[in-house]
Amino acid sequence: MNICEQSQLAIVSALKEAIGHYAAGEKDSVITDIHLLPRQDSGELVIFDDDDEELARTIIDEWVDYESDDFYTQVEPLLRSAVMTLKDEGALDKLCLLKPYSFVLVDDEKETVAELLLMDEEETMLLSDELLKGLDEELDTFLKELLEK
Repeated sequence: MNICEQSQLAIVSALKEAIGHYAAGEKDSVITDIHLLPRQDSGELVIFDDDDEELARTIIDEWVDYESDDFYTQVEPLLRSAVMTLKDEGALDKLCLLKPYSFVLVDDEKETVAELLLMDEEETMLLSDELLKGLDEELDTFLKELLEK
C-alpha cells in the first residue's frame, strides 16, 4: 500500500502527539505499551495506552474503505517506519516511560497483530517476518549437513 507524503506526516504527527503525553521531566510512567489501532472502515489511526486512554487520533485517507483482506499486513510496515523515524530522530530517548515498553499494532478487538518497536535498556532488535523468511529451510539444511559429516 502506498500512501502520500501528507498521510505519512499525519501518522508521524499523531505519534508525536501521543508520546508528548510522556515528555521528560515528570516521574516515570508505568505504561508498558503504546497501542496503534488502524481502522480499515473509517481510515482512523487511534493511539492509546495500556489503560485505553486515547493519546492521539488521525485520519489516513488511503485507509478509508480499503477493500483487501491484507490490511494489517499493508499498514504494519508503514507504522513501523513511522515509529522508527521517531526513534532515529531521538524523540523516544527522553520519554518518562519505564523501560521496557513497546509500540504495538493492534486490531479492532485490541489483540496484538505485531510489535513495531521494543524500547529497553539494551539494544534489542525485533526480528521481522522478512528477516525470518527461509530460516527454517536454512537451519534444516545446516543440521542435515552437520549430521552427515
